[in-house]
Amino acid sequence: MGGTSDAVAFVGDWTGQLVATSVHAGHALRPEIAEAMVLDEAERFREEDPFTDRLAAVVPDHVVTTRSRFEADLNRPRREAVYRTPDDCWGLEVWRGGELSDELFEGSLATYDAFYDALAPRLDAVAERGPFVLLDVHSYNHRRDGADEPPAPAAENPEVNVGTGSLDHDLFGPLVERFMGDLRDASLGCGPLDARENVAFEGRNLAWWVHDRYPRVGCVLALEFKKTFMDEWTGELHADRFRCAQQGLAAALPGLLDELALLR
Repeated sequence: MGGTSDAVAFVGDWTGQLVATSVHAGHALRPEIAEAMVLDEAERFREEDPFTDRLAAVVPDHVVTTRSRFEADLNRPRREAVYRTPDDCWGLEVWRGGELSDELFEGSLATYDAFYDALAPRLDAVAERGPFVLLDVHSYNHRRDGADEPPAPAAENPEVNVGTGSLDHDLFGPLVERFMGDLRDASLGCGPLDARENVAFEGRNLAWWVHDRYPRVGCVLALEFKKTFMDEWTGELHADRFRCAQQGLAAALPGLLDELALLR
């Protein structure tokens, strides 16, 4: 994982108005970052968003990012994107010596810049054709007290948190409502998906960047899937639950395209 050219890749022909990202799915590190890291790999994996790349791949046109958020967090503003000290990442001890060096910090910023530099021209072309939706797919832990402890209360932790904090609700509000309704109605043998808006997360830098760059054109839905589709402590995937999440998301895509067509 030497340079930044392998940090981002694009799948699909990108000729439609629906795209997806999974910017925290990556686990790879460039060698010099791996050498400097003392964070236990299992703990790092728990704080990443494993398997969300496979959720994002439900959308034919999607971005693949391979690097760990512990190299560069693509969903934070650039000034906060590299975790240098424990204060930057939930108190975790990440680096040998306690702090990331200036040299390694600059290399990680290059990883961050490579992502946005590659994404911008792709989305510019999409935006030229009219309104578009970017599904920014994440996941979140709900058993932080321990593997054998009760999960966090469902009332404050929906199965799918749809983050819309920075989008233009006057324009895209009906699209958001349609999407959440379609997620809830997608009964796939696992029961309906509990999809709610801005309960625990509202979307962050990728959403901000898109909404600022493409006002009244770009619509980011920041999706946080609760990690009921896996064991967040062992990393084991629960295949049936995961399939339900994939199928539920896929079932909601036609409605997004319908709503986008009404905006053209």
